[in-house]
Amino acid sequence: MTSAGASSALLTDRYELTMIDAALRDGRALRPSVFELFARRLPSGRRFGVVAGTGRFLELLEGFRFADSELSWLRDAGVVHPETIDWLASYRFSGRIRGYREGELYFPGSPILVLDGTFAETVVLETLALSVYNYDSAVASAAARMVAAAEGRPLAEMGSRRTGERSAVAAARAAYLAGFGATSNLEAGRTWGIPTMGTAAHAFTLLYDSEEEAFRAQVEALGPGTTLLVDTYDIPSGIETAVRVAGPGLGAIRIDSGDLAPAVRAARAQLDALGATGTRITVTNDLDENAIAALRGAPVDSFGVGTSLVTGSGAPAAGMVYKLVAHTDDHGTWHPVGKTSENKVTVGGRKQPVRLLRDGTATEEAIYVQDAPIPESAEARPLLVDLVSDGIPSRAALGAEGVAAAREHHARAIRELPLEAFSLARGEPALPTTYR
Repeated sequence: MTSAGASSALLTDRYELTMIDAALRDGRALRPSVFELFARRLPSGRRFGVVAGTGRFLELLEGFRFADSELSWLRDAGVVHPETIDWLASYRFSGRIRGYREGELYFPGSPILVLDGTFAETVVLETLALSVYNYDSAVASAAARMVAAAEGRPLAEMGSRRTGERSAVAAARAAYLAGFGATSNLEAGRTWGIPTMGTAAHAFTLLYDSEEEAFRAQVEALGPGTTLLVDTYDIPSGIETAVRVAGPGLGAIRIDSGDLAPAVRAARAQLDALGATGTRITVTNDLDENAIAALRGAPVDSFGVGTSLVTGSGAPAAGMVYKLVAHTDDHGTWHPVGKTSENKVTVGGRKQPVRLLRDGTATEEAIYVQDAPIPESAEARPLLVDLVSDGIPSRAALGAEGVAAAREHHARAIRELPLEAFSLARGEPALPTTYR
């Protein structure tokens, strides 16, 4: 996300511009071309990935302009020749972008984003697209695993202090569309319409002369329905004080340390004995999907997740790449192109990806190469939708409304997966990818 009115054009690598500089000199920069963004493989052991970042990318695309300040810097730094500076001055992406809906699931080879335009106007977007999709999809994919592990219990994103200040906003957005219910980050709430949550940290309790004074101050300010952090000193005494101060109608307690499973069971028994049978228990403390799954049998009501979520739970980047897959020759004839180097093979040609289903359950990611679009049916769901037409982004994918739509689509898409897709054990992708 850029600040209002700021250009996103230099959020890129130098070689994007030097490629254009060289190709403009012989006219090849203007060849109609097709680029794809995809992942050759999923992070080790993962069964599926979640597409996230589309709305952010489209907003950044709107701001991808080389204004006087960007052009002056490029000129002074000698990055490209004067003729290329002139070309960049009038840059506007004028082509077409199709892609998977935000919130959709993806698998190895899935053409998540397909860009049609001249070579120059599409190649220059490589770094921008990859930086957005690689991070946001990594977070969303981790979030989806955590949501599955929680088995319907609410989760809140609270990782702002464990990543960059702008990455924190992107992470909150990605987690929310993948099923998290709230974030601690206020900018994410303002920008993307995500519900925010949070009450107090240990520092608040330590500010007062006693835990009871701190709890009384919080309850007076926020009411008895608040969440009291009970593990600053001793959990049993913290719970006793919390119920005495707030009464049996205390909203929730939070536990942020210790061996969580036995601590939660003891806390539930103590709360019930004190008459606080409706008081919820939320836990935090460096959770990931495996720790959440380990608490399935414990009386936990909700989870707060930070570090593991915003770092992709061990896969901080989704491993996506951006490759040229087709272009025209000097006579206007289209040619599929692709790499054939070891471990980095690219399947050339324009593609039509389709999710094949049997009785509503997904069975295969079928990618039709150099073929006409496949019609939608009960057994086949085409995956590409229009995101940009004639350089103009789809408004439906932008802003808070776009996030809400992505969240809804993700909930639908994930219901199509077979049950084995939700296993946290290492395994192969839930669906095979086939080229047809």
